[in-house]
Amino acid sequence: MLHKLLSLVDSVVAVPQAQAHCDIPCKIYDPQTAQIAALSVIRFMDLIAELAAKDSLTVAEQATLARLVAEKETHAEKAKHEVRVIWGDYFKQPQFEQFPDIHPLVHSIMLAGSACKQGVERDKGEKLLTLINQFADAFWATKNVATFTAKCPYLPEEPVVYPKLQ
Repeated sequence: MLHKLLSLVDSVVAVPQAQAHCDIPCKIYDPQTAQIAALSVIRFMDLIAELAAKDSLTVAEQATLARLVAEKETHAEKAKHEVRVIWGDYFKQPQFEQFPDIHPLVHSIMLAGSACKQGVERDKGEKLLTLINQFADAFWATKNVATFTAKCPYLPEEPVVYPKLQ
């Protein structure tokens, strides 16, 4: 009913139709958010492993474990989301020509993110980060920005691809 009412108002007032080609303002894309989410997944996996090494868990530790698992899964999904947005909104024909293997790379990231949600094995988190770093390297190359790899300055101290801005 609401739709009919709005359609009637639109036919009388004739509001011009707005169009947009992306979800966020153009040229504001950065894979860093996905990288941080992947680093968080690894860190949560490390903290889960620390709890798993104990013979038994207190109620407080069980609650911590539940929160760690929930956050691990949230951050794995966030990593997937951030890559999907860049791939879907930023990458167009010129970038696809420059990186013809970007589709299989993004698919691999989606699978790796899902694997992180399904398990707690650190190597799955490392694989997610490695793939997202490859994606970040390709992204920055499409902008003619050189990159370098360095260990992030906080736990889990894993290698991250950064843009060389100066």
